[in-house]
Parts: sequence; structure tokens; C-alpha cells
Amino acid sequence: MTPELPALVVRGVGLLLPVLAVAALCLWRAPRRREVAAMIVASGWALLTLLPLNLIAQWEGWWSFHARGAVWQGVPVDLLLAWVLLWGALPALMLRFLPVPMVTAVLVWLDLLLMPLAEPVVVLGPLWLLGEFLGATLCLIPALLLAYWTRRGQLVHARMWAQAVLALGLMVLLPVYVLATVPTGFTWRWSASPEALTAGAQLLALVCLPGLAAAREFATVGGGTPLPHDPPARLVTSGPYAYVRNPMQLTVTLLYLVLGLLHPPLLVGVPVALAYGAGFASWHEGAQLRASFGESWDAYRAGVRAWLPRWRPWPGRSGGTLYVAADCDPCRGVGAWLAARGPTALTLRPAAEHPEVLYRLTYENAEGVRWSGVTALARAMEHLNLGWAMTGWALSLPVLRHFAQLCGDAFGAGPRPSKSATGRPGERPKPDSPVMSHPFA
Repeated sequence: MTPELPALVVRGVGLLLPVLAVAALCLWRAPRRREVAAMIVASGWALLTLLPLNLIAQWEGWWSFHARGAVWQGVPVDLLLAWVLLWGALPALMLRFLPVPMVTAVLVWLDLLLMPLAEPVVVLGPLWLLGEFLGATLCLIPALLLAYWTRRGQLVHARMWAQAVLALGLMVLLPVYVLATVPTGFTWRWSASPEALTAGAQLLALVCLPGLAAAREFATVGGGTPLPHDPPARLVTSGPYAYVRNPMQLTVTLLYLVLGLLHPPLLVGVPVALAYGAGFASWHEGAQLRASFGESWDAYRAGVRAWLPRWRPWPGRSGGTLYVAADCDPCRGVGAWLAARGPTALTLRPAAEHPEVLYRLTYENAEGVRWSGVTALARAMEHLNLGWAMTGWALSLPVLRHFAQLCGDAFGAGPRPSKSATGRPGERPKPDSPVMSHPFA
């Protein structure tokens, strides 16, 4: 037996066992659409977190790898992929017959058993159990929870944010890091000055807005996520989709374009993103949307371009109603400002007309979903034009909207019960009342 044989056996068996386990479960019962989505998000999370875990483990001495060939940053690529299957796709399939705590216990026990047996490829340090604990906490358990929620269609907003993190990590940060570390015969450096990098960072934040807003629209309005196997249940024509059909693919393309301006080798991502968006995504997702929504999809497709955004929102977009309190001067000013700009598919009504007592500026879409305060204003701005829509998407970001709401409350737009023209909370105004005839004068 040659000295290389034990290492080859460890690496071969280490990759083969998870592959066979996943294949056996898939052959036993073909995964349904939600199971496929669960396998994808769990494997994506495992890959995104296991890679830095192994890099940190080597730096801290928790464990190291002694291998030659197919090694990147000291990590054997085959063992990394095996670990991704073991903590990603495999547990997503095991949820068919075991609860999350049991799957976690089984996989942690299996990992504790296999890690010492992986010598001489994997050499454990005295504190390797610390790395194992961090791996289970940050890699395995979140991947399992994402798989569980995806299988059951639960916590759509948490799944959407997780997919946004995965998209940023796997489609942007990981390729940039790979390009920075793979030997290419030239010295890596950003081809831009510090001032250009600052401007580029601001531009990157700007081009990411439509994609993030589109993902949030899928979750809030459509009840789904950007993943094709976990799509919205309703055709989404609001938010960025009122301006362009492919806001997420357009965001990725523009993102690589900006990165390429900062460092030209990254321009390779532009044709790749375009090819995917205009090729596979257009064919596959377009066929699914036509099958699901029929004439509604055809009308939307005829009115909204795939890549070139409209300046004004598509007139056929889903409508919304903004309820404005008649006794709130800042709110009435906002209503008058919006009305003067001829919003598309937006109805402005006095808050007292609503069957419930409203306490803030309130936006309600056709499905009855509500937003209040600054977020309601941000939703209403989407009905004006692309410039104001971009402002609204930025204004509705978690930290910024809370700060803006605090400022609004400080200047007189705080919560108060909606009142009729008589000053009584919740009373509906008469048709000839001043509130009805001139609600925003």
C-alpha cells in the first residue's frame, strides 16, 4: 500500500457516502418542489458558512488538512462539498421522517464520529470541539431551520432575508474572494483610488435597492421567495415589478458592472448574469408564470420590459389606497403633494372612511395588506415614478424607516386616532362634508 492510499480512501469515501445517501433518499421518493427548495437553501447556507468556518479553524488550530490536489485555501474541495451535502441537502431530506432536534442530534453525533476517523487528511487540534460547536450552531442548525420553514411554507420573510444573504454571499462575495485568492499570474489589487472606492460603494448600495425591494415584494405581496422552487402564489406587479420585469437579474448585472469598473476582471460577471437572466431564467420562469397566471402574465409581459425600466409605473399594476387623516396637517400635506403628481393606480382617501380606526398614515393594497407611517408613504411613492420609487425603497429599509418614523413623530405626525369632520374618532364622514369634497386641500 502506497503512502497516498489512506488519504485517497478518506477523501473518496468522505465524498461518496453523502452523495450516496442523498441519491438513495431521492430515488426512494422523488423530492417535491418545496423539498428541492429546502435542499437548495440548506446547501447554500452550509456552503456559505462552512467555508469561513474551515478557514478560521485552520487559523485557530482547531483542525488542519493534509492533502494534495483539489485544495483551495488549504481546504480539500471534495471534503468541503461532502460536508455541504452532509449538513445541507441530506438533513433537508431527513426532515421527511425526523424532527429538527433529532436530525441535529444525529448529524452532530455523526460528525463527532467521522472527524477523528478522517486522519491523516484531517488533523484535529486540542480545541477542535469548539469548532464543532460553532459549526453546529452557525452552520447546521440555521440550515436545518431554513429547510424546515421552506418545506412547510412558514416564516416567508425570514426565508426571503436568508435568500438575500445567500445571493450576496454566493453570487458576489464568494466570486470576488475566489478571484482574489486563486493564482492568476498578476497581483490582486483594486484598480481604483480610495475616492473611487467610496463612490463605488455608494453606487453599489443604490443598484442593490431594486433587487432587495423586489425580494421583499415577493414575500409581502406574493407570499413567496425569489427561489424558483419557492415562488409567490400571486402574480406580483407592484414595487419594482411595476417598472421592470427582471429587477433581481438587472440588479446582479448592474452590481457586476459597478464592480468591474472598480476592478476590470469582475466584468466577466456581466455577460454571465445577462446570459442567465435572458436565457435560462426567461425560458424557465416565463413558462412557469404563463402556466400559473395565463392572460394576466401575458398582459403584464406586454406592458413591462424585461431589462429597460419604465419611468412611470405600469398602469395595469395592482392598485393601492392611501388613507390620510384629515386632522393631521403633515399628513394632509403629504396627501396633497402626492395628488399633485398624478400617481398611477393610487387612490387617496380620508382615514375616517376606513371601517377601522387608523392611527397613522396607512397604505392598503388590493389584497388588504397594510403599511403605516413612513412605510405607507414609501409605498405610495412607488406610484409616482422610478426616481421617487427608489427613494421609497430606501426609506422602507429597516434602520432608515425607524429613524425617519421617529423624526416624523417628533414633527407632529405621531399616532392618533382617525377622526371624521365632526371630530369623532372612527365616524364616517358624510358625502357632502368638507373632508370628502376637499380631503387634501
